[in-house]
Amino acid sequence: MWPSLHHKAFPLSQLPIQAVLPELLSGVRSHNQLIVKAAPGAGKSTYFPLQLLLEKVVTGKIIMLEPRRLAARNIARYLAQQLGEDVGQRVGYRVRGENKVSANTQLEIVTEGVMTRMIQTDPELSGVDMIIFDEFHERSIHADTALALSLEIQEALRDDLKLIVMSATLDQHALLSLMPEANYVESEGRAFAVEKRYLPLKPNDFFVDVMARQITSLMNQESGSLLAFLPGVGSINQVQDRLTQLASDVDICPLHGQLDFKQQQQAIQPAQQGRRKVVLATNIAETSLTIEGIRIVVDSGLERVAKFDLKTGVTKLEQVRIAQSSAEQRAGRAGRIEEGICVRLYSESQLNQQPMVPSAEINHSDLSGLAMELAQWGCVNPADLCWLDVPPAQGLNQARQLLQRLGLMDDNHQLTQLGQQAQQLGGEPRSVAMLMHAKQHSGWLDTAIIVAALIEEPERNVSDLLHSVHRFKQGKHSKQSVVNRRAQALGQKLDSPFKANKVNESLVGLVLALAYPDRLAQSRSVLHGSVQQGSSQQGKFILANGHGVEARQDDPMADQDYLIAIDLMRGRSDSSLLNLAVSLDIADLQTELPELFTEQEVADWDEHKGRLVAEQRTLWGRLIVERKALPNPPAEKMTEALINYVRRKGLSCLNWTESANELLTRIRCASEWLPEQAWPNMQEQALVDDLEDWLAPYLVGVSSVKSLNKVNLTEALNAYLGWPLSQEIDQWLPTHYQVQTGSNKRIRYQVGQSPVLSVRMQEMFGEKTSPTVAQGSQTVVVELLSPAQRPLQLTSDLASFWSGAYVEVKKEMKGRYPKHVWPDDPANHEATSKTKRQFNKS
Repeated sequence: MWPSLHHKAFPLSQLPIQAVLPELLSGVRSHNQLIVKAAPGAGKSTYFPLQLLLEKVVTGKIIMLEPRRLAARNIARYLAQQLGEDVGQRVGYRVRGENKVSANTQLEIVTEGVMTRMIQTDPELSGVDMIIFDEFHERSIHADTALALSLEIQEALRDDLKLIVMSATLDQHALLSLMPEANYVESEGRAFAVEKRYLPLKPNDFFVDVMARQITSLMNQESGSLLAFLPGVGSINQVQDRLTQLASDVDICPLHGQLDFKQQQQAIQPAQQGRRKVVLATNIAETSLTIEGIRIVVDSGLERVAKFDLKTGVTKLEQVRIAQSSAEQRAGRAGRIEEGICVRLYSESQLNQQPMVPSAEINHSDLSGLAMELAQWGCVNPADLCWLDVPPAQGLNQARQLLQRLGLMDDNHQLTQLGQQAQQLGGEPRSVAMLMHAKQHSGWLDTAIIVAALIEEPERNVSDLLHSVHRFKQGKHSKQSVVNRRAQALGQKLDSPFKANKVNESLVGLVLALAYPDRLAQSRSVLHGSVQQGSSQQGKFILANGHGVEARQDDPMADQDYLIAIDLMRGRSDSSLLNLAVSLDIADLQTELPELFTEQEVADWDEHKGRLVAEQRTLWGRLIVERKALPNPPAEKMTEALINYVRRKGLSCLNWTESANELLTRIRCASEWLPEQAWPNMQEQALVDDLEDWLAPYLVGVSSVKSLNKVNLTEALNAYLGWPLSQEIDQWLPTHYQVQTGSNKRIRYQVGQSPVLSVRMQEMFGEKTSPTVAQGSQTVVVELLSPAQRPLQLTSDLASFWSGAYVEVKKEMKGRYPKHVWPDDPANHEATSKTKRQFNKS
């Protein structure tokens, strides 16, 4: 029996989408853009595309994008069944590594990466007349990219191309601003009522335990089957282990992306006659799939989201609370066949604090694949395309740097010849780079092919990829047929038929170094020269990009000197946890890929020896893999050594006099207040980064760390400012202000705050307005003092003070300081630093 993908309560002729079908068909015929909002189960993913096919709305092919492979396969199978055909006739599907289409296929269900490949291969989309973006609310990076490219195709190449964007919870206002010419149609849907119960966890509750108890209780008290939403595979397994008290007629079915197709179908298909089921699912079950017989939903309110860390280059799976739209999608699963129940393991107020829709994947993902797509499309500036969220510049820049290191992109953000070949191959940039480079080394390609296939289909609880390679060669891999099929497909694309007997296990680390040059990991015990067993550094590594990595103590990888870290899990600490790696002989790497190492002469100050030391280093990224002492370093290396010392110790090791500190603060204030001027960056990290520019010229003749105290930092900073700014800063942000008595009073500057002038009140008499600095843009706060130099008043509006608050101050001060002048009209009185008697004599 085929799994059903629609309301059991609504036959195809009675699905909610039918109520707006005439409007939909009319909209498609009269407009080239259509936005469809329809409740879960309305039939938008099944009935609507089938009617488009049967009504022959377009003569060419219809492509429908689905975010998940499982949904793409099942929708295609179901629609083919409705037509009484096999998949691959009028309805087919294409997902990575699997193709069920023919020359007769008119409606093709594809996953989003496949769509992007189709667009890049044939920008005019010959033979395609319509693209449907289903479940667009998931905002995958592939869907956003495919829509941006499709909109440009529609505008520039194919004004007859029809685009349909569909979802149950899409933000129609944002989409209508992106597609202002689109026709908008909304289907209300007719799902049954769902009773929502909120059971927030108590402070010491573990949600897995609470989830298991709730499932057991509900299955004992309610009829029908149950769907539980959990954040990941680990929590699914934990809940499954705890469900020991269920009735004998209840089947437990996990549902997540790591299961094979047969296991996933067991969760989706109806329970056998007289039996019920508990489906433990990730958010794979939120959309597109209807799981038969579900009447009860238990929602943890959690999901795992991949977030890319720009600083470390590592993607971290974070457990986060779901958006409000996801909560509604999940609850809707309980109202498909009859009135249902949704138990939420969180409070209503917690839900209301969440965003309405999830953040787009493009805002927190590794953008290396997108950077490749944009380069192939000929788009240097992504803002030239139409996006709901323009790809963030910082993420795109980092992605391009990685692609340059992989040899796929040049400095102008254009694909290299190797990059063009890799893009034709298709796939994740690291893997395709590895394959293209391996092709240039005799006897490496078959090993690279199997490594690429195994990374795509990792075995669970395996930390050493070599074990998976070995098991594959023996025919014992847990996904043997899937991996072999993928390897054969890659070999075919590379015009080099894959031969398993040519896989060389000794090359695995070498080919991986081509894909993960930034993930070469060096044991910290090697770094510190302590390789003894039980060292505190054992199991701790540093990557070529400078990021820390740790292996579990019981992991054989912990004892290795060098690794290639393939899969990392970013933790809460500064280090990531090693999930999958391969050990590596660094000598083999130097022999086989010497061009990827760099040589560097480095001078530094040895604090213990109290002298200059210099060495030649062999580097891979930031890793020092070999050192050779230079016995007689040239004299000019002394400056380099001192610069390295300051960079290591920080700027505080220099002689910061009051004058130097004051100048630095004034420059930082000036860059904030007068940003139109070309101030050099004087923030601390920038000064550390640019020591060679501003400090090095003042280290000539300095021959020891102790002599650093003699360096005049005020002169160095002034020189770094350059002419004329070094002159103008004294005019724009003077160190002192001359009051009318002739006294020079210091102006106190502080970054982020107004400048302050402390002065006795009598010396400010006659000043009608507050002084200003920074070409009049900043008012100086005047701290008015008593004759005894005690603070009386702070004001940034001297005129208002004289005419207002001064009256009260005068009353109090006149009695306390009778010998001093307290005029009735201070704004027009002569300034003085004298007592009344002295003032009158003068």
